[in-house]
Amino acid sequence: MALIPTFHILVLIAAAVAGGIASIAGFGIGSILTPLLATALGTKLAVAVVSVPHLIATALRFVLIRQHMDRRVFLTFGITSGLGGLAGALLHAWLKSVVLSYILGALLVFAGIMGVSGLASRMRFGRTTGWVAGALSGIFGGLVGNQGGIRSAALFGFDVKKESFVATATAIALLVDGFRMPVYAATQFHEIGAQWKLMLLGSAGVVLGTIAGQPLLRRIPERTFRAVVGAIILALGVWMLARPSA
Repeated sequence: MALIPTFHILVLIAAAVAGGIASIAGFGIGSILTPLLATALGTKLAVAVVSVPHLIATALRFVLIRQHMDRRVFLTFGITSGLGGLAGALLHAWLKSVVLSYILGALLVFAGIMGVSGLASRMRFGRTTGWVAGALSGIFGGLVGNQGGIRSAALFGFDVKKESFVATATAIALLVDGFRMPVYAATQFHEIGAQWKLMLLGSAGVVLGTIAGQPLLRRIPERTFRAVVGAIILALGVWMLARPSA
């Protein structure tokens, strides 16, 4: 009987943690899984591979809370983000993996600092700036799979209730996935398919985390939760900048 490689176990655990975090914070799967997979696959392929478990977890989360979605915001802000996702995916196909590593590392450091300092929860954009930030979040989503923090800050400018906020952000994330993933498939189809084991483990982990993680993590005070998540993302960003994946 063959033993399961340690890296595969690590991916499963990281995916479960990421799924639990995303079920509460609305983002985190790309931030945690992509740097891990980049160590073995390079950042370019890791972004594409992680998009599969990201789509599955986001779809599951949306099914659970879809009734709270704000259709008006989704049909306007969401389309802008989706088109940004397409533009980012096209850039992703053109840029080299090491360049994507530096971009992802810088975004993770920024998001980590915002989370640790508490600025992320206080950041607000007006509606006009929110449109720009929404498109920017989509671009970064397509480029390196990291979009949630910017998207959340932008959505605060649209005056939606808490339940609608999470559901609408989830629906927009699904839309961005729908725009970016065909580009990944067209440009890296065989490379992505060869990593089916990692995609399967990542998908199983995020589903487990989404279902089981939320009630456990809800017991942690929100301020502590955000600070810990921010510290993890900050550490991953610094690590990626120090050791960019080719």
